[in-house]
Amino acid sequence: MELMSTTPGTGLGTMIRTWRDRLPPSAAGLPVARGRRAMGLRREELAELAGVSVDYVVRLEQGRAMTPSASVVASLARALQLSTAERDHLYWLARLLPPTDGAISDHLPPGMQRVLARLGDVAVAVFAADWQLVWWNRGWAALLGDPSASPPRLRNFAHDRFPVDTGPARLALWPVTEADREATDAAVVSDLRRATGRFPQDHRLATLIRELNAGNERFAELWANGEVAAHRENHKTIEHPAVGPVTVDCDVLTEGDSEHKIVIMTAVPGSEDETKLQLVAITGPAAASRA
Repeated sequence: MELMSTTPGTGLGTMIRTWRDRLPPSAAGLPVARGRRAMGLRREELAELAGVSVDYVVRLEQGRAMTPSASVVASLARALQLSTAERDHLYWLARLLPPTDGAISDHLPPGMQRVLARLGDVAVAVFAADWQLVWWNRGWAALLGDPSASPPRLRNFAHDRFPVDTGPARLALWPVTEADREATDAAVVSDLRRATGRFPQDHRLATLIRELNAGNERFAELWANGEVAAHRENHKTIEHPAVGPVTVDCDVLTEGDSEHKIVIMTAVPGSEDETKLQLVAITGPAAASRA
């Protein structure tokens, strides 16, 4: 029986189960095994999509865990493909305030998630307006390494780009070179400046910029230039441990008022790089990480 629920069928665990049961695995980009009985997501599938343990999902659904963190709630809302109203309801059930309109959103609308799931093994990731990584697919993890190895708070492209310490890379496990690194550096900084105009009260964005200004000389220099622009495209070469160097086109699409950045990596059709990408997609994230 679910604990601390005043109305039957309305508590945190019940709603998570209800939303899990209604979401078919195909909508989340997961393969559907022949003879499968469950119409919705299994607990282990939800755990994988949300980046939490299966045991924690069990405890949430049974009412033995009642106060998940804001980052866990955001991950669950994305994995369950909740609408904005449903996402807010999940926050309230977890006794948290939902994100306000003036804050950067990590939430991906269900329609966007369905489109992303249909991209198959193309390497795709989604970043929030402050370049916080909020979603990636199997193709991305296979090409660059699985970001789930890093804590959520460290999965920020700007922090990777302008490190304030000498710690290991958090978003790309393999060496990456670019056709024009200087231009990309400038584009990321100016894009963050643009975000400050769109989200002037966002605490996470303000903290990020304060840390980078204080801890990275290159960022501070570019920030002082005052340029405002958006990061759109680049060419990268990934030194993949299983297939060798892979050169890709990296395109950035910005979505709506939320300023989500959809980053897509593709290779020239018919090229050796495209063949390598296909091989990487076959081996998958786990095999790539072991190579």
